[in-house]
Amino acid sequence: MEDSDEEPPLAVEINDAANSNQLTESSEIPPVGVTVITGYLGSGKSTLINYILKAQHGKKIAVILNEFGEELGVERAMINEGEEGNLVEEWVELANGCICCTVKHSLVQALEQLVQRKERLDHILLETTGLANPAPLASVLWLDDQLESDVRLDSIITVVDAKNLRYQLKPNPDSSSFPEAYLQIAFADVIILNKVDLISQDDSEAVLEELEKEIRDVNSLANIIHSVHCQVDLSKILNCQAYDPTHAAHLEALLKENKSLTTKGLHDSEVRTLCICDAQQIDLDKVRIWLEELLWDKKYGMDVYRCKGILRVRNSDELHTLQGVREIYEIVPSRKWRNEEIQMNKIVFIGRFLNEEILLHSLHTCIVGTN
Repeated sequence: MEDSDEEPPLAVEINDAANSNQLTESSEIPPVGVTVITGYLGSGKSTLINYILKAQHGKKIAVILNEFGEELGVERAMINEGEEGNLVEEWVELANGCICCTVKHSLVQALEQLVQRKERLDHILLETTGLANPAPLASVLWLDDQLESDVRLDSIITVVDAKNLRYQLKPNPDSSSFPEAYLQIAFADVIILNKVDLISQDDSEAVLEELEKEIRDVNSLANIIHSVHCQVDLSKILNCQAYDPTHAAHLEALLKENKSLTTKGLHDSEVRTLCICDAQQIDLDKVRIWLEELLWDKKYGMDVYRCKGILRVRNSDELHTLQGVREIYEIVPSRKWRNEEIQMNKIVFIGRFLNEEILLHSLHTCIVGTN
């Protein structure tokens, strides 16, 4: 854990953890939620991990500390390097019921071993040490067939340093790369604004409001939590169900907050959030083609990181939810439309080079009756 001087909590090595008795069939047991924790170097990720590992929260939480390099492709992380290779480097069990392990090779196998333990886990946390972009991990955890139904992606949490965030968001004139901090904020479902105590007390309220505005300009869908030493209420970062298609109420609330969203003051090249709405019924097949052109082909030159929405689909009395992370997306029926509701398509995009006029115009090609 690279961004903290804290010593790891005392632990006792687990013997033969992989040989624990298997649980009953996964179809009879709800999947274990996995939270991806990311953040800029020095933001406090390791402080958060240590806080969780030491806290007396009464939950059985597993923490995976991965050591994937900057050049990671998830495909490489999933490669079994020989039948006799050591896939899981270290497993330790803590006095408060937490489990901590270090993974160097197969993330999928480590997750499978965790959920097959005799004692049922409440949650799994995955710290993305050295990774700027959590999207590849999200793709494995969200819709990867290898994991079947044993685990599910619960949310992506980004820890940011309140004192240094502004500097981290500034492009480096000597580098052609985009600031990592933007990507980490863009992909987040929850943002922990850490080290708020280091902001001058004289103008802390104004500074924090400005920081929140900068964060919401990038990602208006994320829940922002203030913290000191990453001591947060665990109920706010666990079981968020951010990727659960049946958990539509939270998504609808987010979209309601963003229905009048505008970021016209920002340049199109900056990471920003845009919301488009249309009340007409859409053809689901046309929507899929439209999304694949945007997400896969980068049509219109837009680079979409995240998209979330609710859809009014032709020949259906059900509200459909849309979730997308980079090139992967999912559209599923969530529930029936209520009588008092105004049925409407509402989609929020987070990304670079977004053009509100083009997005709205291209959505119109998906409306029933258009060619």
